[in-house]
Formats: sequence, structure tokens, C-alpha cells
Amino acid sequence: VQLQAFGGGVVQAGGSLRLSCAASGSTFSSSYFGWYRQAPGKQRELVARISSGGTTNYADSVEGRSTISRDNRKNTMSLQMTALKPEDTAVYYCNVRRIITPTYNFWGQGTLVTVSS
Repeated sequence: VQLQAFGGGVVQAGGSLRLSCAASGSTFSSSYFGWYRQAPGKQRELVARISSGGTTNYADSVEGRSTISRDNRKNTMSLQMTALKPEDTAVYYCNVRRIITPTYNFWGQGTLVTVSS
């Protein structure tokens, strides 16, 4: 399984950014796609996730500013973030996990998002 993330970069505070993730190597049915982030000196944290049925969850810090979506036919996932803040600066990782048999948990390589003030 491979996950490849796209879309990181430098953006000014208040701006928007779209991250995309392409997954290959499996069918990913009954799985969760998610975005996590890790800022310097901090633990990796969940940003948003979406089930194969479209149920979404967001961290409180991005709720209302972010929208996660997935295309089950193309095995792709996107995260649209708006009203970006300097504290959104982090390496963002895409993730796919399945919690029913056969279970799996895969990570992409990460993409850096820098929000300048």
C-alpha cells in the first residue's frame, strides 16, 4: 500500500490550502482515511478523518475551517482548509486504517504546511 500526499506549501495567515492524498495497492473498503499533523516539538494529532461511508470527524481546532472528502472509486482524499492560522503550521500526514479484519494502518510521507503571519 502506498499513500502519496500533495499540496503542502507556504500560505499567509487567513489563506486557504487544499491537501490531497492518493492511495494505491488495495481497495480500502470499510476504511477510514484521515489527515494528521505534527508540529515541531509536539505529538502527532488527528486533524480530520472520513469513513468509507462519508462520516466525518474534525479536531476542534479546525472544525468549521476544514472540509475532508474522499472519492472511493479513485481512492483519493482531500482536505480543504480555510482561514489558516500560524498554529496550523505542521507536517501533514495522510493515513488509511481499517479496524475490522483484515486490519491495517498505513501512512503517507507527509507534506509541510507553513502558515506565515
